Amino acid sequence: MTDEQMRDAPATDPGWGRRLRHVVPRWAVVGLFIYASVFLLSYAQTLLVPIVFGILLALIFSPIRRFFSRRGVPSPVTAMGIMMLLFIGLFVLMGALALPVTNWIERAPQIMYDVRAQLREISGALDAVFEANERIQSLMNSSDADVQTVQLDDSNPALSMAMLVPGMLAQIVFTFVLLFFLLATGDMFHQKIVHVLPTFKDKRKAMEAAFDIERKLSRYLLTITIINAGLGVVIGCLMWLFGMPGAPVFGLIGFLFNFVPYVGAVGGIIIAAAVALVSFDWVWWSPIIAACYFMATFVEGQFVTPTFVGKSLRLNTVVVFVSVSFWAWTWSFIGMIVAIPVLVAVRTLCNYVDSLQGLGEFLSDKKEYGASEPVDEVEERVSS
Repeated sequence: MTDEQMRDAPATDPGWGRRLRHVVPRWAVVGLFIYASVFLLSYAQTLLVPIVFGILLALIFSPIRRFFSRRGVPSPVTAMGIMMLLFIGLFVLMGALALPVTNWIERAPQIMYDVRAQLREISGALDAVFEANERIQSLMNSSDADVQTVQLDDSNPALSMAMLVPGMLAQIVFTFVLLFFLLATGDMFHQKIVHVLPTFKDKRKAMEAAFDIERKLSRYLLTITIINAGLGVVIGCLMWLFGMPGAPVFGLIGFLFNFVPYVGAVGGIIIAAAVALVSFDWVWWSPIIAACYFMATFVEGQFVTPTFVGKSLRLNTVVVFVSVSFWAWTWSFIGMIVAIPVLVAVRTLCNYVDSLQGLGEFLSDKKEYGASEPVDEVEERVSS
């Protein structure tokens, strides 16, 4: 077949598409789609992160905007009020963290020296490494002409963070502008969905899905925020009882870090242990304080959150861990924040799409379906 005949084949041969589907396996098409999607998420991170974040925030605050709209408050006014509250909260958090973080950065050399002194009480295995480092520093600072000068690339963490600030501010501004437009337009996108879908059944199901996603995301954020605030108070009180410097800051760290599942708790434990290591003379205060921090997060994660989060919002623990890892790999820290809200939205959507019912059950906690009895029965039959 010539090239011209091959180009004309799709138009002249009705069975060309069916034969192509038989030649190309379906799994290959799915694999290419997944690969292209992951590549797009990673390549377009700068654009997609504020868009996804803005859409999630719009879904979360839409019930509040709709509540005021029903009482005669224009949507743009409500959107502006929400924006101002978010800006105030963001600046308060940044102001509360700016001073201690700046102090830690300025005291980084002294902190490293204190850590070295404390670690020597635990093990002397690192003495050789520290002595080698001191020799290198002495050679670098030597004025002897016979000594070869060695220059090391010692990047400043504060400078690196400062270089990232303009890009972060641009993404924050983009997110808030998008959030304002999404809230100010009211239910325009809901009306578009109603006009686009062909049947009344589809229109009704789409609207129910949209409202259900908004309700569950809002409920999830409110519940998690209250739980994290309580955890922050507990952690702050624990740090104050131990005499840790900046106990309120640790409460704020516990509050913010707990929005990131698993990784946030680990990060808070490491920070508390490091600060305790350089703040107290007795080195074993560090693991004790870290253990107390861990117990607070353990009780919250295993008892408090499952009790107050509704069954419809409970997710498969393995899926949550894999999702957080994937989004962290794709979008770094921001990905870890949006991982759970995206899972909640997808899980809710699966309830309204028949072809996604299996995926929804896979994403959900098994207690929601009471699936333990059938599984036990099947296991008994297979084992017998």
